[in-house]
Amino acid sequence: MLRLDGRVAIVTGCGSQAPGWGNGKAIATLLARQGATVYGVDRNLEAAEATRQIVEEEGNILHAAAADVTDSAQVNAMVADCIARFGRLDILINNVGQSEPGTPETMDEEVWRQQLDLNVTSAFLTSKAALPIMTQQGAGAIVNVSSVAGMRWVGKDQVGYAAAKAALVQFTKVTAVSYAAKGVRLNCVIPGLMFTPLVERLAARYNKGDFEGMVAKRHAQVPIGRMGDAWDVATATLFLCSDEARYITGTELVVDGGLTAFTGFPA
Repeated sequence: MLRLDGRVAIVTGCGSQAPGWGNGKAIATLLARQGATVYGVDRNLEAAEATRQIVEEEGNILHAAAADVTDSAQVNAMVADCIARFGRLDILINNVGQSEPGTPETMDEEVWRQQLDLNVTSAFLTSKAALPIMTQQGAGAIVNVSSVAGMRWVGKDQVGYAAAKAALVQFTKVTAVSYAAKGVRLNCVIPGLMFTPLVERLAARYNKGDFEGMVAKRHAQVPIGRMGDAWDVATATLFLCSDEARYITGTELVVDGGLTAFTGFPA
């Protein structure tokens, strides 16, 4: 079940900027455990190398590379290098993302554009480079990591991030229909409130640096009573790029502990 032997996967954002397990780090490690050869990409090569070391210590394969996936030239070079090294590309995981605070009134135009570039244009560029290879092979799976912020208000002013993550879901749907007959599947994983190293940075941006207060607030928001973690995201991602999901395309798998189903009213 859920084996990926013989397949090559690009995972963007595969490093973690702080100790612990971020989504990309967990996804890259899990795909490698399931037999995939992973081409792990991060803007920070040191972070990607840290993930590579974990994967190789477990006896699996990950090549670490640095790339800015908002830059088309770097994306094209990244995909070309993957093909040169491993001869194929079966799986693409678009995991990069970052939230900046602001409403339309308070957010600078440049920050707005950066939010769109990082959270949705990056997936367009990587897909643009990967899809011709996958269609030539006659098969492929792309999983885009979105966010519940693209589905509903989650307590923070982050208009650029929310708009971009919503756009990523629709990008996934329409592209999935376009490529369904060509053997390529596209789906979204939509994480909710996850307890990753990112929470500390979110506390600085949105909660005046009160990390413990931010953690308690996020736990309390979730009907299941706690945040998820990076492995919940990784497991959902693994499923969507595996053969067990071969009839699933153009949809999203929400991993949120019931958050988006909850009205917010007390029982």
